[in-house]
Amino acid sequence: MKVVVMFSGGKDSTYAVEYCKARGWDIAYLLSVKPTRTDCYLFHYATVEHTPMQAEAMGLKHVLVSCDVADPVKEGEIVRDIIIKNEKVDAVVLGGTGLQETQLRTIQKLLLPFGIEVFAAHAGQDHEEAFRDMIARGYEIMITQVASDGLLPWLGRKVTTDNFDQLRKDSVKYGFHIGFEGGFADTFVLSAPVFRGNRIGIDDYEKIVEDLYCGHVMFKNTRMVQLQAPYTSEL
Repeated sequence: MKVVVMFSGGKDSTYAVEYCKARGWDIAYLLSVKPTRTDCYLFHYATVEHTPMQAEAMGLKHVLVSCDVADPVKEGEIVRDIIIKNEKVDAVVLGGTGLQETQLRTIQKLLLPFGIEVFAAHAGQDHEEAFRDMIARGYEIMITQVASDGLLPWLGRKVTTDNFDQLRKDSVKYGFHIGFEGGFADTFVLSAPVFRGNRIGIDDYEKIVEDLYCGHVMFKNTRMVQLQAPYTSEL
């Protein structure tokens, strides 16, 4: 099966790439959409401009386009237009467990007339279980955008085995989804098994706090680092 993976650079879309590779599917390309505004419905805002480096680390073709609207249908049309003008694919794969319903249903409806399936890679899976698995398998995950009470102190931090239980407690206390689905937070993956022994190094970044609950980071300098002991890509 030939697929396109919607790729934000975060933990769930990176996990989706591994999901596709583990099944032997042909990933035609990764599709990333970088908004010019922070109020988009379907796309992550922070650090998406750095997804080309992640695609390079994975050895995958990558398409990066911009979005200057805040309307779910118009945003979805950007995806549709890219998909139908490029090589024919059987499906578009999203990250996550299927709770991103606005994104999922919008793109499904727009691509249905073209016979292209749209689904979340880990639909129905417990997200805490998936999150813990990512960390256990070597994912280096940085929180790059937040929009919830209780998450601002996590902005710019990496989620690790040492602090995951605290994140879980905070999610219960403040009511945000433990996997951040629903727009509570976004992430950027610095290293993962599918990166083929590469890591994205961040030399400096800036925290931009918008209010008591919202903020994002901007990377000031990124570089590719070759790890001495490459990860395996087995799920």
